[in-house]
Amino acid sequence: MVNIGIIGYGYWGPNLVRNFFSANDCRIKSVADARPERLQELNKIFPSIQRESEAENIIFDPGIDAIVIATPVFTHFLLAKKAILEGKHVLIEKPMTSSVKEAEILMNLAEQKQVLLMVDHTFLYTGAVQKIKQLLTNQELGTINYLDSTRINLGLFQSDINVLWDLAPHDISILNYLVNERPYSVNATGISHTGNNIENIAYLTVNYASGFIAHFNCSWTSPVKVRMMLIGGNKKMILYNDLEPTEKIKVYNTGYSFSNDEERKQVMVDYRTGDIHVPKLETTEALLGMANDFIQCILDNKKPRSNSNLGLDVVKILEGSAKSIKNHGHEVKLESSILKVSNSFL
Repeated sequence: MVNIGIIGYGYWGPNLVRNFFSANDCRIKSVADARPERLQELNKIFPSIQRESEAENIIFDPGIDAIVIATPVFTHFLLAKKAILEGKHVLIEKPMTSSVKEAEILMNLAEQKQVLLMVDHTFLYTGAVQKIKQLLTNQELGTINYLDSTRINLGLFQSDINVLWDLAPHDISILNYLVNERPYSVNATGISHTGNNIENIAYLTVNYASGFIAHFNCSWTSPVKVRMMLIGGNKKMILYNDLEPTEKIKVYNTGYSFSNDEERKQVMVDYRTGDIHVPKLETTEALLGMANDFIQCILDNKKPRSNSNLGLDVVKILEGSAKSIKNHGHEVKLESSILKVSNSFL
C-alpha cells in the first residue's frame, strides 16, 4: 500500500484526488491547499482525507510515501525538490518544470535518492493515443511525414505562462510518445493582445532531421473549441478529434505518389482516395490509468509510460519555443540532454 499526499486542490486537484481514491494499492492520506474554501469542499466529498493548509506538512510527513503536485508551474521545482530530498516519489502536473535546467536537476536528484519522478501527461493513457501508437508500431500508416495539431478555445488567460506552455504540453507529449526520433530545432511565433507580454496565440513548428515535421496551433481567443490532430503517412492518414464522443479516430486510406518529369522539369503527383476506418477504442478513464501506472511503477520499480525523460523532452521544446518567439520566429536548436542516469524509474 502506497500512502499518497496531494498538494493543490484547485482546477485539476479534484480530478487527481478522485482517481487516486479509486486507484489500486494506494491510500490518500492528506491533501494540502492554502485556501480554506477548497479544503472545505474536499471535506464534503472525501471526509476521510486529512486536510492541510501547508504543503510542507505533507512533504515532511514520514507516513507519506509519494507526493502528487498539482500547483502552478512556477512552484513545481521547489516543491518537487523538497519532496525528493525527503525520499518521496513524486508525480508532477504538466509541464514538469519552468526550464530544462530545473527538470535536469530534479531528474538527477531522483537518481541519487532512487525515487520515481513522473509527469502527468494524461493523454498518453487515453484509448485514442494508445490506438494511434499501435497503428504506427504496426506500420499501417507507412512512413510518417507530419503531425499537425490544433488546440484552441476561448480559454482561461494564464498570468504566469503563455498559451504554448498552457496548451501545447498535451500534444507535444503525444508527439514525443508516438515518434521515436528526437527533434533538432523549433520555430515559434506568437502575440499578446493583453499588453503583458504573455502570448495568447502562438504557432510552433518542430523540425526533425529525417524530414518529418510537426506543427502546433494554440489559442486562448478562439470562438470555438477545437482539439484536433492530423497524422500523415505515405500509406494512410489519421484524423484524431478529441471532442468527438465516440469516433475519436478515423483512419483514411488516402495518400499520394509522385514522379519527376525531367523533360517538363516538374513533379507529377497522383492522388489516391480509399475507405475510412473507425477503430474501436478502450473506454477506461485515462487519469485512472495514469494513477495506477504511478503506483505500480513505485511498487515494481519500473519505468512509467509518462516518465521524466518524456517530461524533459516536452520542456525542451517549450523552452526552445519561448526563445524563438522572443527572437521573432528564428530557428532555435535543441541541445541533447547531458544526463547520465541509470535509475530504472527514469
